[in-house]
Amino acid sequence: MNHQVHQFKNNGYNIVLDTGSGAVHVVDDIVYDVLELYEECSAREAAERLKDRYPSSEVQEAYEEITQLKDAGELFVPDEYQQCISDFKDRKTVVKALCLHIAHDCNLACRYCFAEEGEYHGRRALMSYETGRAALDFLIANSQNRRNLEVDFFGGEPTLNLQVVKDLVQYGRQQEKIYNKKFRFTFTTNGVLLNDDIMEFANQEMDNVVLSIDGRKEVNDRMRPFPKGAGSYDLIVPKFQKFAESRNQSRYYVRGTFTHHNLDFSKDVLHLADLGFKQISIEPVVAAESEDYAIREEDLPQLYEEYDILAKEIIRRTKEGNGFNFFHFMIDLEGGPCVAKRLSGCGSGTEYLAVTPWGDLYPCHQFVGDDRFLMGNVSEGVHNTDIRKMFQGCNVYAKEKCRNCFARFYCSGGCAANSYYFHGDILDTYEIGCALQRKRVECAIMIKAALAE
Repeated sequence: MNHQVHQFKNNGYNIVLDTGSGAVHVVDDIVYDVLELYEECSAREAAERLKDRYPSSEVQEAYEEITQLKDAGELFVPDEYQQCISDFKDRKTVVKALCLHIAHDCNLACRYCFAEEGEYHGRRALMSYETGRAALDFLIANSQNRRNLEVDFFGGEPTLNLQVVKDLVQYGRQQEKIYNKKFRFTFTTNGVLLNDDIMEFANQEMDNVVLSIDGRKEVNDRMRPFPKGAGSYDLIVPKFQKFAESRNQSRYYVRGTFTHHNLDFSKDVLHLADLGFKQISIEPVVAAESEDYAIREEDLPQLYEEYDILAKEIIRRTKEGNGFNFFHFMIDLEGGPCVAKRLSGCGSGTEYLAVTPWGDLYPCHQFVGDDRFLMGNVSEGVHNTDIRKMFQGCNVYAKEKCRNCFARFYCSGGCAANSYYFHGDILDTYEIGCALQRKRVECAIMIKAALAE
């Protein structure tokens, strides 16, 4: 198998991805088959091995076409990023984004919540305005000359501490003028407390909003109930529909989680699309195998099929003028992310940090409450620089399982927290997540090919 070139068939297309250049080719059967032999055979040998299927002259022609693409730098392109890696690891750390845990409390009791109903292995707490202000000051002070900064109001449920959110946005806007910075605020909500006042505030100040819902009523209510057991679907759906419309169906997404209990998750995505939502993200649950809702290796074939169903339906609806964006199928084949992003992903532990209600700093929200990853505090800064160094060295070349994976520049090595909690090492990978990521990349490329026709 060639690690520079990835070949796959999907929905009647023969697709070839050159990993080094990012070039994508849709080819006919003969080129596809010759390409599989290209590096180990001469044209004559390839013709001999394929003589039962194709005339020798056509094999020769296909072989020449492949050679032309190789010479043009569109196939078998060497990986040039690897040589950047030492500079990349030694890069100066600039903090550009914070996840503010504005409320370690929640009014739902979602069964898969890694935050334990918002408590994060600790006590319920709301962030004070003073702590939040110190966090924004920390971000400004550690952002050097980077102008655009991001702050996500997260929980638990941020609307349980709405006044502090409003006050911090106002403070941030004042600091923008003083320091020539631009804050991009976002927040995530379960919708229970959503009202016209919150929507109006969000539409004025929030660059993006994430609306949590899992899809069909029975699926959502099974996993996202109130503490006493009642479901949340009927309460939140009309509010989310109104909110999405008020934002002109942009700068938001509905975000759900699928589990072992709804392996037919394409139905949940399409249900949300049928409710009128245009920006949709439904992601696989990450849970210990002991949980009844955890995704298992034997679930993978069905999940691959679900992604295929979804991809075909997105093509059909898009061609009919009724398309929607599915977060995991959105990849940029033209430009793509910058080198740093391609190599190390989200920047957790370096450019992106999470802040607890009492101002403690962690690499990201999934490490919050795990004292092994406590990095410092917003008032004193980062004092555990070993953790920062560890995350600075986290990249696709440091991960054995990533080096030869065709999807490495699209997922950037996957989630460090998932790797750690499954294998005790941020330089490992979470295999089920990787398998699904590879399938999503293939579907995304196929969709581009189909819509380019």
